[in-house]
Amino acid sequence: MRVIQFREALREAMSEEMRKDDKIFLMGEEVAEYNGAYKVSQGMLDEFGAERVIDTPIAELGFAGIGVGAAMNGLRPIIEFMTFNFSLVAIDQVINSAAKMMSMSGGQFPMPIVFRGPTGNAGMLSSQHSQNFENWYANTPGLKVVVPSNPYDAKGLLKSAIRDHDPVIFMESELMYGDKGEVPEGEYLLPIGQAHVVREGSDVTIVSFGKMMKVVNEAADELAKNGVNAEVIDLRSVRPLDYPTIIESVKKTNRLVIVEEAWPLSSLATDISFNVQKDAFDYLDAPIRRVNSMDLPLPYAPTLIEAILPNVKRTLAAVDSVMYK
Repeated sequence: MRVIQFREALREAMSEEMRKDDKIFLMGEEVAEYNGAYKVSQGMLDEFGAERVIDTPIAELGFAGIGVGAAMNGLRPIIEFMTFNFSLVAIDQVINSAAKMMSMSGGQFPMPIVFRGPTGNAGMLSSQHSQNFENWYANTPGLKVVVPSNPYDAKGLLKSAIRDHDPVIFMESELMYGDKGEVPEGEYLLPIGQAHVVREGSDVTIVSFGKMMKVVNEAADELAKNGVNAEVIDLRSVRPLDYPTIIESVKKTNRLVIVEEAWPLSSLATDISFNVQKDAFDYLDAPIRRVNSMDLPLPYAPTLIEAILPNVKRTLAAVDSVMYK
């Protein structure tokens, strides 16, 4: 099977869907003439033209609002935020318009729109460009929130998001655009809301999503060297969130560690912990452990970034804790 980059998988998903449906268009900062800030849309202007690959001013509230209006009128916009940190400027349109339009209109206005772009830390970008908003948007009824961890999932999930009749928040990572993985040449779609058991195990369940899967997979490899058989679950989407897959895993392993880049308060790890104790309390042999970013604005210095973000060392320590080692 061929191997392509994460950014190429995203580009293929958008291009394939745009070839099939001329109602789909891409709009955002630098998506056209510059070929995308991270070269996700490279070559798309040449293929689809300036009416369907549209450069915008630095005005997220404005072009998010244009996207919402276009979706209300039968088009299927893909709105790219250069980073979801900048989506805060447009959050009124995302939360108060896109997420609520179907309900407020009594079903008269579907909202087939995708808001996509990178989230979370991407290196030395400091506090205002390193935040995670998956749990923010997952808190909003009316939105679906997808966070792929590899090129295969990125393509299959983005194609599903573009075809969805509801607004989808599609969150990537600047640190993953160059990642390579196997992606089939034929068409495929992945369902939104279905987690993936990446590796089966019997000793502990480790749940994560997005680029934190790199941390989890490396930790699982280290655990295996020491005789600990971890079951690893990639959520793929966090709204809807696949609780049944997590519950069934915990019933087998009796221990749970959740790794998430967001801050701990009101995190997705918090909600997962609540639901697991509600539905699988009698199966737990140890308290659930969360591995989140420390409750601080992210600094600039690489040494401090390493100390604050979830990493392999902290994940292994959490597993040792639930294994009573």
